[in-house]
Amino acid sequence: MLRMIALVLFTLTGLPLQAQSFEKVVSNIKSSVVGIGVHDPLGSPKNALQGTGFAVGDGHHIVTNFHVVERALDAESMQKRVVFVGQGERPDVLEAEIIITNPAHDLAVLRVDKAVKPFKLAKSKRLPDGREIAFTGFPIGAVLGLYPATHRGYIAASTPVVTPSANAQQLSIEMIKRMREPFLVYQLDATAYPGNSGSPVYDVQSGEVVAIINKVFVAQSKESALSAPSGISYAIPVEYLHALLEEIKD
Repeated sequence: MLRMIALVLFTLTGLPLQAQSFEKVVSNIKSSVVGIGVHDPLGSPKNALQGTGFAVGDGHHIVTNFHVVERALDAESMQKRVVFVGQGERPDVLEAEIIITNPAHDLAVLRVDKAVKPFKLAKSKRLPDGREIAFTGFPIGAVLGLYPATHRGYIAASTPVVTPSANAQQLSIEMIKRMREPFLVYQLDATAYPGNSGSPVYDVQSGEVVAIINKVFVAQSKESALSAPSGISYAIPVEYLHALLEEIKD
């Protein structure tokens, strides 16, 4: 009986310690997560959030998805690419420059003059199904300010990036090329939203980045991604980011 009571007490006291550990990880990484957007001096609002990103390396390099920054800026209205740093209604707005992109793996690296606390990247090692992960970003934008939200889940599978089309008319040239040269991405059992594009996916114990959120499976209409999310998200493994960052060094 005494042994059973001791075991129960050990289990119960262990739970808060595990929860506190994850809370500490989230607290440590929040300042490394940034918003990616555009500053339009003639627009209303002047600052528009388009996705999520995170700092790496020396803190001057910001990683996000290529599709977050692929739209060209309007030179006539003097638009600028910017990074939003901090939390709350008045984050710092840093002008950013795109220094390298990899459309095939949906990655882009920006540079800012002011250093941001960087993430530590995990090694280029493919993770097994069932590995618990979390990601932090801005799932529904920043209408009321910059408030990063954290979601938790696990890796459900490693799957080819291309989803077969129902008929040949839906095949684009880019999709055909990817079908010939497919690469595996992580399918996550976790709920992400459009604003999470570019969010760091990290190990729940170490806080090291293992992947980058890049898309959400939408079961019905585009609007249903917010009202009725599928709970299936996809992320680019960190190995492709390592390769892109090596190109910058070269």
